[in-house]
Amino acid sequence: MSTTKTDEVKLDIEELNSLLEQAHRQRTKDVLTLEIRRLQTELARLLEENKDASIKPTTPLLNGPQKCYEVKLNNYGWDQTLATVKIYITLKDVHQLPKQAIICNFTNESLDLRVLGLDNKNYNLPINNLIAEIDIEKSSFKVKTDMIVVLLAKKVAKDWSHITLVEKRIKDAKSSSVPELGEDSDPGASLMNLMKKMYQDGDDEMKKTIAKAWTESQEKQRSGTMDL
Repeated sequence: MSTTKTDEVKLDIEELNSLLEQAHRQRTKDVLTLEIRRLQTELARLLEENKDASIKPTTPLLNGPQKCYEVKLNNYGWDQTLATVKIYITLKDVHQLPKQAIICNFTNESLDLRVLGLDNKNYNLPINNLIAEIDIEKSSFKVKTDMIVVLLAKKVAKDWSHITLVEKRIKDAKSSSVPELGEDSDPGASLMNLMKKMYQDGDDEMKKTIAKAWTESQEKQRSGTMDL
């Protein structure tokens, strides 16, 4: 069965998440997290292109008492214009929630998104220390099929290099020996180059981690159990 570009990006994200779970060095975790977010952005664009943006009839999911687990979201995609930034959060069936179940609060330098009662889970995405100030009154969010798009209105019309100041510091501190992964590069090739570079430059523990993740990935593909 042939795989689409969307499937390939999902597989890359899954493999990077597998590496992230096994990584121990903070610098390695930071590099993997940045690459996951880049692929999340690409995935969000593909989903917007390929999916019907119409909203299905709402099915109330918050009726009656139920125990919900708290889940903190870390991964999201983003892109920008000179005046705005869009944050893409992918959550299956989020469009079926009632409007009051999705809340997003803004400050000049942060946002806090909460999704309540989705599959017995309360999701939270806090993003603090934005790289520049936003206009609270003009910022908003929109619910689409399996996705929430948060719109941040910039106070000053200029490009953002990153979403947060922390991400900028990580990028600035990253060694030039780590290969740059451009938006136009092939995701699969970029992932392979990143893994090879990390394996070559890593210590024994890192090499074991990468080798283990690679072996498990290959076994999943051969057995046909990898979740697309």
